[in-house]
Amino acid sequence: MKKNDETESVSAETEAAPAAPAATPEATPAPEPAALTPEQIADLQTRAAKAQENWDRLLRTTADFDNFKKRAAREKQDAIKYATESLLQKVIPVLDNFEMAIAAAQNSSTADLKSVRDGVAMIHSQLKNTLTEAGLEEVDATGKPFDPNVHEAVSQHESAEVPEGHVLQQLRKGYKLRERLLRPATVVVAKKP
Repeated sequence: MKKNDETESVSAETEAAPAAPAATPEATPAPEPAALTPEQIADLQTRAAKAQENWDRLLRTTADFDNFKKRAAREKQDAIKYATESLLQKVIPVLDNFEMAIAAAQNSSTADLKSVRDGVAMIHSQLKNTLTEAGLEEVDATGKPFDPNVHEAVSQHESAEVPEGHVLQQLRKGYKLRERLLRPATVVVAKKP
């Protein structure tokens, strides 16, 4: 029973004793700034002026760049909006010639039919030349091997004259704008009889 009493008294002493404060480093006073010499003050003022100048330059450059981006976006929109302007200027005379041909066909007799036909053929040639100058190329498919990159097969027909897998007949012309395919040629492909 004596051991129990000793354990109880040790616990009581532990509970009664206040917790010791944690060891803290002593507060060290901040070192006092050394007095600046006039040369150091002048140097700091020069550096501050240089920093302000660089800041102002950065703001001006940022503003100039923002204005450039806005102007470039506006010019890009205008370029997209008016991209076909030069082509249309070349096509307008063709349109005028078609209107004159229509008027001539309405006022002509059957004897003048040949002149109207010749006029329409000349207009067709003028339009074709204008589009060729703009970069339009015809995809000629007749008799060539079928190429799914530039041809669109709508059917196959048996043929002894044309080798198998070659274009037997072109139903509609295909067109490219320089290297880009605008419309594939619609074709009939030959197969063995």
